[in-house]
Amino acid sequence: MKIIYNNLIPFKGFKAINICGILFARKGAYIGEKTIRHESIHTKQIIETLVIGFYLIYLVNWIVNLFIYGFNKKAYYNILFEKEAYEYEWCSDYLNTRKHFKWLRL
Repeated sequence: MKIIYNNLIPFKGFKAINICGILFARKGAYIGEKTIRHESIHTKQIIETLVIGFYLIYLVNWIVNLFIYGFNKKAYYNILFEKEAYEYEWCSDYLNTRKHFKWLRL
């Protein structure tokens, strides 16, 4: 995974963001194996939803979650894509065994 360290993307307060399979990280942020695996799961999701689908589903899911959970981290952690990434970021072999569209079955 290509990592670009900079001071602009992501916004302050965030460590990294995956944009179309490229990881943008704050300068000085520690990007370890777990973070790379988490973001690599997002890359798989981006590919299987044909890029634009990922961002549309992500945004709609987050907005729906805001109504359900309020404006807090629970709305973020319950985004379908994030649930999969957080659940499997610790599993070193997950990317090799992952089933397509796993995020729909969580």
